[in-house]
Amino acid sequence: MKNITLISLALGLSASVFAQNADKKKILSSLTAKTDEYTKVAKDIWGFEEVGYQEVKSSALLESELEKSGFTITKGVADIPTAFVATYGSGKPVIAILAEYDALPGISQTGNPFQESNGGKAGHGCGHNLFGTASTAAAIAVSEWLKGSGKSGTIKLMGCPAEEGGSGKVYMVRAGLFSDVDATLHWHPGNVNSAGTFNTLANISGKFRFRGISSHASGAPEKGRSALDAVEAMDNMVNMMREHIPSDTRVHYVITHGGEAPNVVPAFAEVYYYVRNQDKQVVKDVWARVVKAAEGAAMGTGTKMEVEITGGVYNMLPNLAMAKVMDANLRIVGGFTYTPEEKAWAEKIQTTFVDPKHPDLASTAQVQAFEKEDVHGSSDVSDVSWTVPTTGLSTATFVPGSAGHSWQNVAAAGTSIGAKGMMIAAKTLALSAYDLFNNPAVLKTAEKEFAERRGTDFKYEAMLGDRKPPLDYRK
Repeated sequence: MKNITLISLALGLSASVFAQNADKKKILSSLTAKTDEYTKVAKDIWGFEEVGYQEVKSSALLESELEKSGFTITKGVADIPTAFVATYGSGKPVIAILAEYDALPGISQTGNPFQESNGGKAGHGCGHNLFGTASTAAAIAVSEWLKGSGKSGTIKLMGCPAEEGGSGKVYMVRAGLFSDVDATLHWHPGNVNSAGTFNTLANISGKFRFRGISSHASGAPEKGRSALDAVEAMDNMVNMMREHIPSDTRVHYVITHGGEAPNVVPAFAEVYYYVRNQDKQVVKDVWARVVKAAEGAAMGTGTKMEVEITGGVYNMLPNLAMAKVMDANLRIVGGFTYTPEEKAWAEKIQTTFVDPKHPDLASTAQVQAFEKEDVHGSSDVSDVSWTVPTTGLSTATFVPGSAGHSWQNVAAAGTSIGAKGMMIAAKTLALSAYDLFNNPAVLKTAEKEFAERRGTDFKYEAMLGDRKPPLDYRK
């Protein structure tokens, strides 16, 4: 086993850590032996391509794998049909691993290195087919070790739907599903192998719906009140507002409904907005101004407006103590190299990138330096991180240089390249969970850091309020 001394340094332990080598080798061997099995699971979920809160087949497949391995499954948690908690073992500590499995709408793609629809309405452009499978594999590997060790402890696999804008984990946090958890581990598909600390952007998202009066657009335009005019007026005001908000704020939107025909004044129109910033209070303040713009647009166009907040998440709260454990284990597992066939496929993918400068494909064999990274996306994992000490990693499941949420990522997530990165994540998660079970001092340090970062006066309040899960937000 390579680089094993790193784990000793990361955990601050004596030579007793080396006695754990046999257990870790056994965990790694078990996962390696099941690579083909888990690759098939990931490919099946890739083919299901189910969007948020509609992951019926995907969640059922993961539940089945866990149930076969002796986990107790609680389905439909937090009032979400596709959310579940799988539990193995008993007593403390309780370690949770997060699993995601929702796809993104609009980027159906085959496994070919050129853009080609797979005939569906969605695709795994964020690699959540790999995410859910690797987390499940890690949880099962840890359960096998727990069973053989006779140690006290509980491993939980948290089945988390609708990460992509649906804020599924927020409802799970709000329902108290993490109240007995001592530490949470997660990962995410990416372009590199990295386990440093990282921050994400807090976010509020929602749909603005305008209702006007239809009429003949040419024969009787004066009798109509255009809901689409209201949407466009709102968008213009928000775009002018960009000059007068903190410059690191992200505001983006899509018009989801603009009318039925040009010769009919639209009686209904809808626009879907996101507001993001690292500071959750800035997000709240800017969102309030966006709502004011919508109200003004309705007033100016003689329409009525309603707003529905469909999602909202915190920024990530890092935990250095646990991140060092994850980083040390990632260095034990290491990266991977492409076969000649994979290399040829990846090179074709890189020719489709907008940026002509391509990262070296050999970078998948490397583990990045441990450092803090600012991520310009949002994740509902962040709400978990404000509830319990949490850390994660990223592995090279996509072709280096790929853009997030792209057809290139969908293609890679369904290939052996994605599967190789997935198994690196599964092994790293399993070894990290093993260390947390066996080294109470790490958990104690993580809990102390967590309390200091969060502050003594913190009270969790979901950014999306007390609304019920928006099970139809993708419809």
